[in-house]
Amino acid sequence: MAGQQFQYDDSGNTFFYFLTSFVGLIVIPATYYFWPRDQNAEQLRLKDLRKVHGRCLWYRLRLMKSQQSIIPTLKKVALLIGWVLFLFLAYKISKIDREYQEYNPYEVLSLDPGASVSEIKRQYRLLSLRFHPDKGGDEVMFMRIAKAHAALTNEESRNNWQTYGNPDGPQATSFGIALPAWIVDQKNSMLVLLVYGLAFMVILPVVVGTWWYRSIRYSGDQILINTTQLFMHFMYKTPNMNMKRLGMVLTAAFEFDPRNNKEATIRPTDNIEVPELIRDLGNINVKKKEPPFCYPYSLKARVLMLSHLARMEVSEDIKEDQQFVVRKSPALLQEMVNVSCQLTMMANSRGGFPAPRLVSIENCMKLSQMIVQGLQESKSPLLQLPHFEEEHLRYCVSKKYKVRSIQDLVSLKDSDRRNMLRFLGEEKYEEVMAVLGSFPLITIDIKLQVVDDEDSNNITAGSIVTVTVTLTRKRMLDFFEKEQEQVCAPEDPNTEEGQGDVGKNKSKVWQNKNKAAKKTSKSKKKKLTKKKAPSQQQQQQQKQDKQKQANGTVAVNEVVPSTKEEEDEVSDKGSDSEEGETNKDSPSERDDESDTEPDEMGGDDEEEWKALQQSIQRRERALLETKSKITHPVYSLYFPEEKHEWWWLYIADRKEQTLVSMPYHVCTLKDTEEVELKFPAPSKPGNYQYSVILRSDSFMGLDQIKPLKLEVHQAKQMPDNHPQWDIPETEEEEEDQEDSDGIEESEEEDNE
Repeated sequence: MAGQQFQYDDSGNTFFYFLTSFVGLIVIPATYYFWPRDQNAEQLRLKDLRKVHGRCLWYRLRLMKSQQSIIPTLKKVALLIGWVLFLFLAYKISKIDREYQEYNPYEVLSLDPGASVSEIKRQYRLLSLRFHPDKGGDEVMFMRIAKAHAALTNEESRNNWQTYGNPDGPQATSFGIALPAWIVDQKNSMLVLLVYGLAFMVILPVVVGTWWYRSIRYSGDQILINTTQLFMHFMYKTPNMNMKRLGMVLTAAFEFDPRNNKEATIRPTDNIEVPELIRDLGNINVKKKEPPFCYPYSLKARVLMLSHLARMEVSEDIKEDQQFVVRKSPALLQEMVNVSCQLTMMANSRGGFPAPRLVSIENCMKLSQMIVQGLQESKSPLLQLPHFEEEHLRYCVSKKYKVRSIQDLVSLKDSDRRNMLRFLGEEKYEEVMAVLGSFPLITIDIKLQVVDDEDSNNITAGSIVTVTVTLTRKRMLDFFEKEQEQVCAPEDPNTEEGQGDVGKNKSKVWQNKNKAAKKTSKSKKKKLTKKKAPSQQQQQQQKQDKQKQANGTVAVNEVVPSTKEEEDEVSDKGSDSEEGETNKDSPSERDDESDTEPDEMGGDDEEEWKALQQSIQRRERALLETKSKITHPVYSLYFPEEKHEWWWLYIADRKEQTLVSMPYHVCTLKDTEEVELKFPAPSKPGNYQYSVILRSDSFMGLDQIKPLKLEVHQAKQMPDNHPQWDIPETEEEEEDQEDSDGIEESEEEDNE
């Protein structure tokens, strides 16, 4: 067997191949991941947002950062240097001659392949006279000529050349290593070992250990594990947590402690700045000795958060610290919601301790809104808009307008709105309307069912109820445009009265149905006192109804039932009338109808099957599809970071102050989002009143609460015996069962 030889690169040529590959493996992926994206696109995006978000703190900070930052330039320079090095090495390789060539004796003798033996000998003699060492020729070249002559004239050498590619027969396998020979030189052995030991025994373990130590301190949401344990302790200790206590627990997070987070800092000026803010804020439980609320970092974070909610001016020395506290708070509050949900599930499954109350969880959500908008809980949601101050609210809450919320402001007519906001100039008014038009308008569609059940609409005790909530996001600007279209549309004098009645009774999207019902009842009472003459269309409709009744036909339901009971009554009446008509039909017609009934039932089954398949495909797509959490930027005047619209969706029993389903954090609502909330039905039959609640984590006053009525029936008893369950255990029992079935069938035939 041939031996093996390892050859190092003495010339250093093959080392360029290794170096080029190494540089290419670094430069190509680094360019894809680290090359600064098109800054013009970011500038255009910011330019489009200027009209609405131009006054926001995050917008101004983003502009300053984009103008002052030199990091993108440094990235481009480093990547360009890498590409220059890569191209230089590639050019160097292209100039290197190939050292390895296939041995060809005809080329050595300068002969054409297939030359005769006489031609080979004649050429050998000529070259020998020229390159023989005794004649002053090249000894190496003469040895190659002699070897080529032997390979073509000697039979054994010729066979070796044709078989192994070398006249001398099989050679030792040569492995070329693309490293310089000085690396394995004995003189440099200690230096090479030192470099290897330093790289693989010191630097690599330190880097991996540092990364591992830092990663195990954080959860999947990049929250310190110690902070999660702190939240769980206080949520367990105080199930009913008010807003003041909640703020203290939030600011006690270890993210604000410089010993656990390098971003948090304690400055020498804190001893002067923080006491001044405490005097301006008033009572904030400074003397409370309960740890960790009494620690300096917790007290400083609490003071900075409360001063942010009060919209107080702070000095430049601690403004950066305040922005850090505000920026971290929404993620920490989301972690508090998650901890509350975990404690609720543990309390429901194990028992032994009270679950956090619904008010505690909702306070976390409300505090997130307050921090993003920089408002206290008692302040008006109208202060979220630009140019609105405390002294301007008296114009809004007057008896003439009674505007106390964003929805009330949107519901006003444009003329009344402009008259109410007359303290604003034309330019400021346009800015307020642009901001108001960017606010979200969410419509909620609720579907209740029991999935994977024969009767999906029948809810039995203990069954898993699935509430499918479809959220559709629009802008308030769309509502303004519809309102303008209705105002500009030409009115028909014949239908003016009917449209007026509908317009009075029509409720807004965000208004509660109970309020709308009260308004309609009041309007009905007014109508009873003073009746109007029927219009021409109503008179024609009454005549048509009389003609239909005279002909014996049944009128279609033209009036939409307002309640479920009225729907049931109408359906019962309709079924009775249909039964009466079918009894009058001929027997042939009855047979035809009986034949069509299975077809209709089959069609219903097919529709249910298609709906089931569509829902399964929709779930699979939702699992496989990765949606971006970049939705719509939030208008927030005092939040230091760009915040996107996220929502909490959950089902609660507001009477018992408990969660029915865990809050689902909707982070991908751009236009439409479908969310499934599942919960076990109550164990006792009866009627239950729940609420489907949608809360924003950024806007104040845009939360929605929809009623959810649940009618729970008694679960069906499982049958003790069923033919499908009689499965024979052996083949003999199966044959005996078939024989017994055959005997029973023959006895029945004999009896017939």
